[in-house]
Amino acid sequence: MKKIWKSYLHTSLIIKITAALILGSIVGIVFGSQAETLAPLGDLLIRLLKFLIIPLVLFTLIVGVNQTKPGNLGRMGGKVFLYYVVSSAFAIVIGITVASIFQPGTGMTLGNSEAVEVPDNPGAASVLLNIVPENIVTAFTELNLLGIIFTAFAFGIAISSLRSSTNYGELGESVYQVISGLNEATLAIMNVILQYVPIGIFAIVANTVGSQGLNTLLELGNVVAVLYTALLVHLGIYVVFLLAAKVSPGSFFSQARTPMLTAFVTQSSSGTLPLTLHAAKNLGLSRSLYGFSLPLGATINMDGAAIRIAVSAVFAANIAGDPLSITDMVQVVLIGTLASIGTAGVPGAGIIMIATVFAQLNLPLEAVGLLTAIDALVGMGCTALNVTGDLVGTSVIDKTDEKKAKTTIDG
Repeated sequence: MKKIWKSYLHTSLIIKITAALILGSIVGIVFGSQAETLAPLGDLLIRLLKFLIIPLVLFTLIVGVNQTKPGNLGRMGGKVFLYYVVSSAFAIVIGITVASIFQPGTGMTLGNSEAVEVPDNPGAASVLLNIVPENIVTAFTELNLLGIIFTAFAFGIAISSLRSSTNYGELGESVYQVISGLNEATLAIMNVILQYVPIGIFAIVANTVGSQGLNTLLELGNVVAVLYTALLVHLGIYVVFLLAAKVSPGSFFSQARTPMLTAFVTQSSSGTLPLTLHAAKNLGLSRSLYGFSLPLGATINMDGAAIRIAVSAVFAANIAGDPLSITDMVQVVLIGTLASIGTAGVPGAGIIMIATVFAQLNLPLEAVGLLTAIDALVGMGCTALNVTGDLVGTSVIDKTDEKKAKTTIDG
């Protein structure tokens, strides 16, 4: 038994995760709905990852803020936000283009039973207000990532000011060392949790495949195929971004594949955040950058959701017998970009954004009922792309900032 455990520990994480995906799929197909008995093992993985989100984001960002100048933070923040907006708009355009070529939903009609209860959209104003939490405790208990980022920034800057002051320099340094130590302790816990990731992934895949079955995939296979085609096209765009920034795609994906696969299985950008931060650390990216960009990206950068919105809009228009016009497509790009930026990084939130866009374009909301049937299937690919986009943007911005710093030194 000891030998098996040692062998497991020394096996590459990506090999263990790949084996978990294959075994989970087999178990799900063979046992069907009975695979639901494995659900608690999957739930445990989600809980372990969420358990680390607050300390990772808080300590990483505070330490990161203390390793750079305030001016650099402002410059990087502007680049990060611009990248996320442009990338989301790009994703919508790709989604519409691919969907317009393959025309999913043509020939289909809405059944009388198709209906869905869609939660209210919180709106852009609510998202903006959530940046500043009513109190720190609420931000943490409700896992409000924007509020936690704001809190970390506020305390990070305050500690940095203490460290540079004459009267409180020693005190500020002591506080910083404690935070830095807690950050390292959190990373040590992360390394232990990584050993459980393949087991949790096996359970989630078995449960998902068992409950979804192959019938749903076959019935709406056209929509799923079109959406995954668009996701792959956008993944190709990421490779172009990496090459343009002179980042090796091989090196990037060797580290990014673990959070990508975990996001694919868990369907949660925020839940995968500990693994995404771990990958950024292994890629050697600036802590002050990824400590800010990745938590923010898990909240507002949803390229996968943007593609899903576009493909869903074309699908709904086709089954309604009224294909989208050029004007409609422009509206989808504008509304979809804003909607995807406000999508929370949790399973099922994409349905809210799709319903929001449908309401604005007078598309049949009954089509949302059809799309909920494949929510898990498409959510997997979309979430994986969301997480990849966060890491790609952070890697590209890190490289451009590296060049700027080098130019400043040379100059």
